[in-house]
Formats: sequence, structure tokens, C-alpha cells
Amino acid sequence: MSGILYDMTKIKAFVFDVDGVLSSSTIPLHPSGEPMRMINIKDGYAIQYAIKSGYRLAIISGGKTEAVKKRFTNLGVTDLFLGTDVKLPIYEKWLSDNDLDDSEVMFMGDDIPDLEIMRRAGLSVAPADAATDILNAAKYISTNKGGEGCAREIIELVMKAQGKWLADKKAFGW
Repeated sequence: MSGILYDMTKIKAFVFDVDGVLSSSTIPLHPSGEPMRMINIKDGYAIQYAIKSGYRLAIISGGKTEAVKKRFTNLGVTDLFLGTDVKLPIYEKWLSDNDLDDSEVMFMGDDIPDLEIMRRAGLSVAPADAATDILNAAKYISTNKGGEGCAREIIELVMKAQGKWLADKKAFGW
């Protein structure tokens, strides 16, 4: 089984950081100084499928580029909070706006700015290469590094636990 010591049937929403989670923790810089990111296509598939399947999904990130905004908007993410200095107030407002409780949320982060939410979310998850404090706070540590399918892994595990993974025709398209 998954080895997750949490009732995944409670999860109604997914929240992700970007840098070090949905992208690698190493970011090449464009000659203009803009950070560039590689985004895992399998993570993208799982994100859009989770949204189509009725899950709420948010991204809360300190990074802010038009490319990140465009990528996740194209996948159907409407709750994008980019350029966030302190994440917890954004998370708390998002919970309230969506009538969600911490116990219904899976949050995946990789470094200290994510720690406050890691301590609050019902299911806190870390990529395999997260910072030590984050690994210690996580209820589950992905078998994958950031940017290498860790989001797909947890979305798939949650949806399988709820009998929703590949459960309808929405699964077979973008």
C-alpha cells in the first residue's frame, strides 16, 4: 500500500509550492535574469485530472513569472498565489473562501517558507529532496524529488484511495 498514515478519503483539496516541488530545486536563469523552470508533464496530467475530478487545487509560491502562471492556468488551476512572501495567511484565506478544513487538505512543500502550512495541513507531503525541517514535518515523503513526479505520486495515491483514479472517461484526455 502507500505507507501514508492518514485517512486519504478526507482529502478534498491539493495545495502545492512550485520551486522544489512542481519544478526542480535547481533553476536555470535566462540571460535577462528571469528564472526558468522545468515542469514535469506527468505532474501536469495529474493536476488537470484532479481538477476535472472535482478537487480544489491551489498553488502558493514565492516565485512569480508569467510562464508559471500560464502553465498552471492552462492546466485549469484558478487559485494561483504567486509572489507570496509569507504563505500561511494566503492558505488560511483560501481555506475560508473554499469552506475547507485543514484536515481536508494535502499540502506539498520543500523548504522553510512552507513549514507553517506543513504543520497545519491534514496531509503534509515533502519531495524526497526537501529540506530536513520539511522532511521531519511531513506525514509522507515522496519517492520522487521535486520536479520529478512527486505531485503526480500524491495525487494518484489520494485519488486511488478514494476510488477516483481512472474511474471515468475524464482520465483519458487533456
